[in-house]
Amino acid sequence: MVSNDWIALIISFLLALVWLRLNDYAAHRGWIPSDLSRKIIHIGTGPIYVLTWLFFSDALSARWIAAIIPLAITLQFLLVGTGVIKDQAAVKAMSRSGDPLEILRGPLFYGIVFVVLTVIFWSNSPIGLVALMLLCGGDGLADVIGKRIKSHPLPWSKHKTWAGSAAMFAGGWLFSTGMLAALVGFGTLPGPLGGYMPAVTLIALAGALVESLPLADLDNITVPAVAVVIGSMFWG
Repeated sequence: MVSNDWIALIISFLLALVWLRLNDYAAHRGWIPSDLSRKIIHIGTGPIYVLTWLFFSDALSARWIAAIIPLAITLQFLLVGTGVIKDQAAVKAMSRSGDPLEILRGPLFYGIVFVVLTVIFWSNSPIGLVALMLLCGGDGLADVIGKRIKSHPLPWSKHKTWAGSAAMFAGGWLFSTGMLAALVGFGTLPGPLGGYMPAVTLIALAGALVESLPLADLDNITVPAVAVVIGSMFWG
């Protein structure tokens, strides 16, 4: 924990900014494909941000201060997507086709979800944490693995595969478990870790089912939403 929440904000913001800029630069230079860069940002931003919660105090204002980070990034997405800010590196890193308007769908929803879950649940509830990890580790890996490992498409969703759904479940479960272990270890959440596992497993399974549905660009909303609903049944 840092002695001042505003100092914690600055440190956290710098970490998030470095992560985003590194991926933007790598995609712009052609070191990694833009679709992969987009998912690396999707997968890695959440865990880095949630771990920075450990820098903040127990004050009621801490969650609002911490939420400035995803809010600022979301506003950047909005300004780049609408063309107010010209940032070709960001467009290439976060869009599939190079069209900045794409940022106004998936990436923008992603940022909004982070702001909302931070303010509502914060670090003293596993609900928001698990929802965010399902979104990052699960939904992110589903796309990466689904496109790179050949497997049969799902009967109800021809653009989704069994490999992608398996990665969604495994990634969501592993990321959630890892982040819960970190916050339990630091004493932010009560233990034992094993007490969270039945709910995490059910949430990861439900998230995989929801992600498998043919709903274009809505995964960033539907996946955390189902996690919040089920998590509230266990921990609400």
